[in-house]
Amino acid sequence: MSELQEARWYVVHTYSGHENKVKATIEKAVKTRGMEDYITHLVVPTEDVVETTKTGKEKTRQRKVFPSYVLVKMIITDESWYIVRNTKGVTGFVGPGSKPVPLSDEEVKAMGIEIDVPKVVNPDVDLEIGDTVEVAKGPFSGQVGTVEEINLETREAKVCIDAFGKKTLFVIEFENIQKM
Repeated sequence: MSELQEARWYVVHTYSGHENKVKATIEKAVKTRGMEDYITHLVVPTEDVVETTKTGKEKTRQRKVFPSYVLVKMIITDESWYIVRNTKGVTGFVGPGSKPVPLSDEEVKAMGIEIDVPKVVNPDVDLEIGDTVEVAKGPFSGQVGTVEEINLETREAKVCIDAFGKKTLFVIEFENIQKM
């Protein structure tokens, strides 16, 4: 096998409501066939939306940003194309005819799919994704977890803590956690 080319992002069209099923099926096929070097990432872009219920309570739910689409970072070969194209629920790649067209770097950045996260996110916030932190204040005070996401605008981090017997993500303000 020759030198691997660089994986690019492609858009795959799916039946409505099948995005997560398609993602899981492709991930399973990639693992089964040992194609991790060719199909590297699958994303169903979502965003948090705050809705007000009939009782007036605010509820946050995740909404698909691009319904009926799954984004796939892959190197196109006959086998990788076949795995994606013949997955149940996939109607095809986005592009003329059956030829997949990769997203440009600008499109990828605009979608926020792949953001180069600097090692130190902010000089006054000494946190990095993957850091082990301890909750200093609040209901989970004393708990230890791992930083999964960092939001500089809201000054919060998503921390994965072993709570209630399972790994659970909590959004915690920077001032309530300390790096270990």
